[in-house]
Amino acid sequence: MRLSSSLVRPLALVLLVVSVAGCSWFKKGAKGDYALAPETRPLEVPPDLNLPNTSGAMQIPAASQATAAAAPAAAGGFTVAGTRDEAFTRVGEALAGVEGVTIASRAQLLGTYDVSYEGASFLVRVSGVEAGAYVTAVDPRGLPATSPAATKLLAALKAKLGG
Repeated sequence: MRLSSSLVRPLALVLLVVSVAGCSWFKKGAKGDYALAPETRPLEVPPDLNLPNTSGAMQIPAASQATAAAAPAAAGGFTVAGTRDEAFTRVGEALAGVEGVTIASRAQLLGTYDVSYEGASFLVRVSGVEAGAYVTAVDPRGLPATSPAATKLLAALKAKLGG
């Protein structure tokens, strides 16, 4: 039995479509992400790892008045009456009156004088506190200056300013 060419073409076309579509017509649809390839599955993060623990991030340590008052005294500075800007001006005048002091620079906004005295370089810092202004010496690392030159200069400033 021989098929006519008018029947062979549509039959070939149907066979081609069925072979290309393959089993996708007969296969059941995926029921979840587990059926996907591992590379395409969404990332699952356990609930306790979604956000960092921030319960203690913004706690301010409690400081007693005695501790706050003792901190400046331990650093070797002294307190001067008046506002910070007034004290800054008075400290500058007192530094100019101390023999051997060289003021390299001054920054009123920061409340600091960059000074050299007896071979040591450090900052004389004036900061505002409740009782007025606090004058201290700071070394290049930002720590209280404890060199003999810094201690001697602070003693001289304290005597001149009455702190």
